[in-house]
Amino acid sequence: MLSLLDPSARLVIAHRGNSMHAPEDTMESFRQGLALGADGLEFDVRLSADGVAVLMHDPLLDRTTDGTGPVAAHTLAQLRYLDAGYRFTRDGGRTYPWRGRGIRIATLEEVLTAFPDTPCIAELKTPKAADAFSRAVDGHGARHRLLVGSFSDEAHAQISGRGFHITASAPDVKRLYWRALTLRGAGPVTYQACSIPPSWKRMPVPILHFARMLRQQGIPTHCWTVNDPRVARRLWDGGINAMLSDDPGTLLEVLGRRPGVIPAAESR
Repeated sequence: MLSLLDPSARLVIAHRGNSMHAPEDTMESFRQGLALGADGLEFDVRLSADGVAVLMHDPLLDRTTDGTGPVAAHTLAQLRYLDAGYRFTRDGGRTYPWRGRGIRIATLEEVLTAFPDTPCIAELKTPKAADAFSRAVDGHGARHRLLVGSFSDEAHAQISGRGFHITASAPDVKRLYWRALTLRGAGPVTYQACSIPPSWKRMPVPILHFARMLRQQGIPTHCWTVNDPRVARRLWDGGINAMLSDDPGTLLEVLGRRPGVIPAAESR
């Protein structure tokens, strides 16, 4: 069984890698997360102008790179020219420790090649990326180790018809919410995991109730994005199966698992 689908598991998933300490959605961040001992990786998938699946959360380049404008308006060559560590700072902009260190926008192919045995959660950010995503995954025989979801109803619909392990869609979560309010069970499910935040638009989400409902059907519940050890402990104790965290090393310690050591060349 894919560990991400185990309803008895307690997992730490590196959310965009070790993204509190290294530029998000980059190979460096992923290497650090796995070196610490994370049980898997989470990343975001978009499409370049020339049809390549690349890893980037935002639709625009401005927040994380030295480029500007839409990701989708740039070819892979143009994207690879950018410094994906340019904007990373942990001290409010006083220092930028990853500038000029060769951090590039990663492709899905790179990640699947570099980490061939790693369970991954992929968020499809746009329906236009579905075909390129599927080709890359199938080219690496990686379906068995991926869990896929999207906040885009259209993207989720496209990927859910292709035989992937999928997370609950936004409409699925809304149905769970109303069933929880009326004290009913989860009802029919067509997904293999539910990934939800503790709150949404400042409204608390009854995630522990969701977890109890879904556990009866063997469906695991994942929570994002959890960086506070106290919150993580409460959620694990309440039956949440995986925490997606920007700080996986800290959450591993909550589970009594000593984090690994990031190689010195990568730890700055």
